[in-house]
Amino acid sequence: MHHFNITTRVLLLLSLAPAVVAQVGPDYERPPVEVTSRFKGVTWREASPSSHLPKGEWWKIYRDPKLNELQVRATANNQELKAAIARFDQARTSVRMTKADLLPRLGAPLSAEQQRTSENMPSPFPLNGLRYDGPAYNALLDFSWEIDLWGKVRRSVEAGDASTFAAADMVHNVLLGIQAEVASTYFRIRSLDAEIGIVRDAVSWRGEALKIARARVGAGAGNDLEEAQSETEVATAEAEIAVLRAQRDQLENALAILLGANASTFSLPASGNRLPGPPAHPAGLPTDLLERRPDISAAERQLAAATARIGVAKAEFFPSISLMGNGGLQSGDIDLLFEPASLMWNYGPKIRVPIFSGNKNRFNLSKAHSAHDEALAGYRQAFLIAVADVENSLSSIRHLQTQASAQQRAVTSANKAARLARTRYESGSSPYLEVIEANRAALNTELASARVAGLRLVATVSLIKAIGGGWDRSETTTLPETVPDPAARSNPEKVEKGLFQKLFKKKPSEVSEVSEASQ
Repeated sequence: MHHFNITTRVLLLLSLAPAVVAQVGPDYERPPVEVTSRFKGVTWREASPSSHLPKGEWWKIYRDPKLNELQVRATANNQELKAAIARFDQARTSVRMTKADLLPRLGAPLSAEQQRTSENMPSPFPLNGLRYDGPAYNALLDFSWEIDLWGKVRRSVEAGDASTFAAADMVHNVLLGIQAEVASTYFRIRSLDAEIGIVRDAVSWRGEALKIARARVGAGAGNDLEEAQSETEVATAEAEIAVLRAQRDQLENALAILLGANASTFSLPASGNRLPGPPAHPAGLPTDLLERRPDISAAERQLAAATARIGVAKAEFFPSISLMGNGGLQSGDIDLLFEPASLMWNYGPKIRVPIFSGNKNRFNLSKAHSAHDEALAGYRQAFLIAVADVENSLSSIRHLQTQASAQQRAVTSANKAARLARTRYESGSSPYLEVIEANRAALNTELASARVAGLRLVATVSLIKAIGGGWDRSETTTLPETVPDPAARSNPEKVEKGLFQKLFKKKPSEVSEVSEASQ
């Protein structure tokens, strides 16, 4: 009885050890990054064109119902997004598995086997050839629990929680990329629709010019050169339509992939509407905007995970203590298995002291430090790329606005020149070649103007993507709802939408709390 009380005290002290022993390894602190207070060449002005819209539906600032419909289809059916959500599920399940290492393990190994003992086995008395040859039946309970003295398991949980956050951020990084690509591809297609409409109009009025040229030749007022030149202009415009349609087909097929649709059956009807003007960019500081980028957040969480893994590697240098025990019934006769005399048990602590591992632990710690340095460089690189993305987008918007203004003036002057050339030709004061050149210039400037209008919309999409998606920071990011694949395995542990919202509302210091609540 006295022996039992001592053992109980030892077990109690060992069970309380994790609460009083500090975790080895560094605690994570978010490293500072240098960000300027403004972007070059831009004067921020008060403008919030989408402050009334949820952050996740930034594309609604373009007020295009067809674009809204495409975004919904892409979110529901894109295969890359489904893969990203599956990776998040894996990360969340992995951290749950790691948390299970904090708890004891209890098993019930039942066995029925035939065995033969050695006649020369160690024995405190002479066996004189005695041995056992027969069945052995065991009905036991097996208990084991490794005491997390140095925080190895807790650091593993910390790393797993941070990796789960990183996986969640990558879901939204993939989602943002898909949404931006859908919008950009859609506006490129609409730009081509406008260009095709312009060239089709050119074919129409060039066809009218060809009829006039033929009538003039028939009346003896023109010559064969004018007719041949008119036929050339019509054929050239028809060829240009074929080139533009080929480009549109390729973009349409790319859009089908983004929507998770079969390119052979997907089609986007042409639109005769003019492209809308781009929305104004918002006011705000770069740090406020860039911190919302999911790739930056994912890089920061990966750095936190790498920091925690240093503690895991460092804990390998210290002794580990496990509580072991098993007990139950053991007999060589199944009929006697459940009698009191068949009872057996053993228990006690197991201590493992690392003495020699061929420097494996030291190399593993060095590897963990190198992984941390890699994650730190990745985090800083993510910020540099984010700043460059915003600068590039703002530069494109600024210069495309200037180009659009100049291009509009060019369209006005080119159309005026085309009218004057036609008037001079009809009055006989200039050759037909001047009409052709003026008409070509007018067509090219109109095509360029339509192209610039599409590029301006694409540039605003790039800016929205560069600042993390949307211009309203008051809304909570939610898990995208996708359509389940019938061929995918049914997983009862699939991520719940409510939990995902909790993950994004919680601060990094509260991650463990969320993980425990999700069990």
